[in-house]
Amino acid sequence: MREFSLPALYEVPADGNLTDLIRRNAAQHPDVAVVGRKVDGVWTDVTSTQFLAEVRSVAKGLIAAGVEPGDRVALMSRTRYEWVLVDFAIWYAGAVTVPVYETSSAEQVSWILADSGAVAAVVESDAHTASVESVRDRLPALRELWRIESGAVDALIAAGAEIPDATVDERSRIARADDPATIVYTSGTTGRPKGCVLSHRAFFAECGNAVERLKPLFRTGECSVLLFLPAAHVFGRLVEVAAIMAPIKLGCVPDIRNLTDDLATFRPTLILGVPRVFEKVYNGARSKAQADGKGRIFDKAAQTAIDYSRALDTARGPSLGLRLKHLVFDKLVYSKLRAVLGGRIEHAISGGAPLGERLGHFFRGIGFTVLEGYGLTETCAATSFNPPDRQKIGTVGQPLPGSVVRIADDGEVLLHGEHLFTGYWNNPEATAEALTDGWFHTGDIGTLDEDGYLSITGRKKEILVTAGGKNVAPAVIEDRIRAHALIAECMVVGDGRPFVGALITLDEEFLGRWATAHGKPAGSTAGSLREDPQLLAEIQRAVDDGNAAVSKAESVRKFRVLGAQFTEEAGHITPSLKLKRNVVAKDFADEIEAIYRG
Repeated sequence: MREFSLPALYEVPADGNLTDLIRRNAAQHPDVAVVGRKVDGVWTDVTSTQFLAEVRSVAKGLIAAGVEPGDRVALMSRTRYEWVLVDFAIWYAGAVTVPVYETSSAEQVSWILADSGAVAAVVESDAHTASVESVRDRLPALRELWRIESGAVDALIAAGAEIPDATVDERSRIARADDPATIVYTSGTTGRPKGCVLSHRAFFAECGNAVERLKPLFRTGECSVLLFLPAAHVFGRLVEVAAIMAPIKLGCVPDIRNLTDDLATFRPTLILGVPRVFEKVYNGARSKAQADGKGRIFDKAAQTAIDYSRALDTARGPSLGLRLKHLVFDKLVYSKLRAVLGGRIEHAISGGAPLGERLGHFFRGIGFTVLEGYGLTETCAATSFNPPDRQKIGTVGQPLPGSVVRIADDGEVLLHGEHLFTGYWNNPEATAEALTDGWFHTGDIGTLDEDGYLSITGRKKEILVTAGGKNVAPAVIEDRIRAHALIAECMVVGDGRPFVGALITLDEEFLGRWATAHGKPAGSTAGSLREDPQLLAEIQRAVDDGNAAVSKAESVRKFRVLGAQFTEEAGHITPSLKLKRNVVAKDFADEIEAIYRG
């Protein structure tokens, strides 16, 4: 199939903007908790009435500081309650939010604030303030800087105390559906980040249709979602706006190291994450079972879960024997895994990279369905996803209702719909290259099946061509190899080379467990073990598993285990965990050469 679409389930209000959502919530669901805020270690509910009042008060402060309609205001913080509050307050003041990753360097901060022309910035910490101040001479438009950890919210509320209610309410209604809501800068895997202009219409179309199609996940008063992704990423913003639109209770986690405790206390019914999160959940559970001497039981339970899930997709369904085995393991294993996730968890949505068919079946089999989706910054997050009632594990689902997916002659995925960005800020050349007659050229290669389910097989610009002329899409084999507990990252190489190779980094957490279990010296590191025969044999098994998913010409013949990690600080990965292949190839050029020597 070359093209597929679904009818829209939600009509975008022609004259509305995103502040309509919080006014509607206060009117229709005044006592419903829309945000969970953690104060002194305890989750506290914020009702829709309270949230609206606080948003209006902060917006008054922005207006008092001289923020005008259409002005850009930067927001640099970890994922926390204040992010959601300030984001909606910026919109309520009629302005445009410019999110900045809290891990961004001073150089990146300088580019984003200068390119967007931000007149004000709200940052979280002293370190963020220092980053902005260090480049302030390059930011002539920047007039105001507030710091959350120094009482920015209270300061803004105090500053706006004299602004009349009528003034702020009038300001909140100035923006129309086609006006910019935010400028989200791409992670920049190549070159400088580009500012994607996303309108209020794009968020309405995206979140309205997603909430309608995923209704079982967004039951007001029953469901809740815990956000631990960066709020600066468009996937995080999708969660924020969709939760407010539904509405369901939204909790924010600023430090993923406390995620287990936050899951146990917040007890969400829905989470969103990237595949690495779900891989760690599985690998962590398996590693713990092995340490407790229950590794064989876990492996049998895992295989039963996978078999059970696969049987759900057959006409006959699971056999009686399989159902009985599944019931036994549910009491012994699966219920404990769900308890680690808070005990109420029903669904997750995964994006950013392929989850893998085996892992998708495992989670569905234990009673925790991970719905895989696909999207980009330019598509306001998800442009396709698996619906809970018609899931096809191994695909990224059907198009967002109201949108169209088309496969071009060269296999590139093209998209059309109201959820698309309107262009790149200050970059008409890049806009013209990406948008043609309303169609967005994603740069991804994919296929559509007979039911309109999309599968992504790689990136056009990442296709390797070996010396023998074989085209290789790295994503398939990389994701399969990276699923192994010991492996943090895998980057396939081989462009213009006689065969395909790979650079592999080790997961520090699981490396320590593996080293202890295999009698290696205390304090062993990736650097000290990278040539260890037992370790190399274990990595080879992961590579062999990856090779099973591709043809012989596409398989990894040799690999190098690196003693260092690919890090955001070194520029190897983006804040959304995408590899910057050109940077990795440059920094590890000697390691790549070693693969092809001899």
